Amino acid sequence: MDSLRRPPPWQLFTACGAVVAAVCLLTPAGLLHDAVFSSISLAAAAATAVGARLHRPQRASAWWLLAAGLLAWALGDVSYAICYDWLGSEAFPSVPDVFYVLAYPLIAAAMLRMARQARPGSDREGVIDAAILAVGFGMLSWTFLVRPALAELPDDLFAGLVALAYPVGDVVVLAMLVRVSTAAGHGSRAFWLLAGAATSMLLADALWQYADAYQDFDATWIDAVFALSYVLWGAAALHPSMRRLSDPSPTSRHEFTTLRLVVLTAASLLAPGTLGLQLVLGQQPQGWAVVISSSVLFLLVVARMSALLRRLREQTALLGDLARTDPLTGLLNRRSADSALERLREQAQREGTPLVVALIDLDRFKAFNDSRGHPAGDRLLVGAASAWSAALEGTGVQLARWGGEEFLAVSVGRDTDRVEELLAGLRPVVPDGQTFSAGVARWDGREESAHLVARADEALYAAKAAGRDRTCTAGAPEHAA
Repeated sequence: MDSLRRPPPWQLFTACGAVVAAVCLLTPAGLLHDAVFSSISLAAAAATAVGARLHRPQRASAWWLLAAGLLAWALGDVSYAICYDWLGSEAFPSVPDVFYVLAYPLIAAAMLRMARQARPGSDREGVIDAAILAVGFGMLSWTFLVRPALAELPDDLFAGLVALAYPVGDVVVLAMLVRVSTAAGHGSRAFWLLAGAATSMLLADALWQYADAYQDFDATWIDAVFALSYVLWGAAALHPSMRRLSDPSPTSRHEFTTLRLVVLTAASLLAPGTLGLQLVLGQQPQGWAVVISSSVLFLLVVARMSALLRRLREQTALLGDLARTDPLTGLLNRRSADSALERLREQAQREGTPLVVALIDLDRFKAFNDSRGHPAGDRLLVGAASAWSAALEGTGVQLARWGGEEFLAVSVGRDTDRVEELLAGLRPVVPDGQTFSAGVARWDGREESAHLVARADEALYAAKAAGRDRTCTAGAPEHAA
């Protein structure tokens, strides 16, 4: 019974991680603080690897990449404590920067791998959405983080590139998080833990860069945000739903939701918003940065609108097909058959050619359904529709599902005898050795379509009454007589 009450690994890791993070926050700066903080980051990398081994997702490569990225970040924490806190070094860049900078592409690659596994093939909408957020937040990062940090560095190109790698890495990871959200964000607990972990890491990294650029900013509490991200990374990997995070997602993820619209709108307004904030703060506006980012955002928004319009056209065409066709057999449904019959009747009247309709009914279909089951009945209908369509291909005969086990065939330009010959050719291809009865009626040049079909229906009943598995032809309508 004790083993049944034991909490799952992800809950146990989250609880222990929260306790250790609290201890780290309350521990003054020094050797003990560095040791506790580094243990949390190392535990996150280990938990991610354990989660990949424990739950064995079908597509585990993304989680191993994530574990490698978190390990690189943890080694950066360890080497940072050794170089800067223990040895008192002030050199930049240094050994920790190697691990930190390496962690960004590994984590970004892990998220990109998850997105591509969840949505194989082209995902133009997801790429554009990620690019919009990346450009918007890139503008914000450049204005308030990158430029001030670069201004504080000595005239050293390599040091400038390393300093630039941090905000660029944050923007790339943010873009990949958006890709995961649009491709695989199906509401699983692992996804929300993963999103929380990445968001916490990006927030803590941005705060750290801000504190480095503006020396009067209190950075003592930022380690708590980093610790939160480490706990969430490990919990996401240990949660059982991580197995589904990379599974192919439903196409409904293409839906342009209200939340998605709000986020993309806010990201699009970051460039002009940044310019306005600079004017309010009395800073020198970054005109070229705003011009470039706004132009790129405009082009991305146009591309996104184009993608939406294309998808709208595709969905409209799909809805049109669904409205016209029978969902089981793929033939024209009754409403479409009525419209087609009206058009063919007008064509026959215009050209002075014969118009013949035939109602085809599978014999003893109810008994077939009752004895073999409804799935077998559906297979019979689908098989008959497919076989008859193939047999009538090239003849110009319109075939539709009239309802239940009844089908309507309409022919223009053929006499009744020729239509009966075509129907005779359909009998050998009926699946499962089944038979059908048919009623044929020729249009007299005046009667309405409904009356024409009614005469074919009367002929069909006559064929059934005569013993089934035969075709009967209706006589002339009463007004013609």
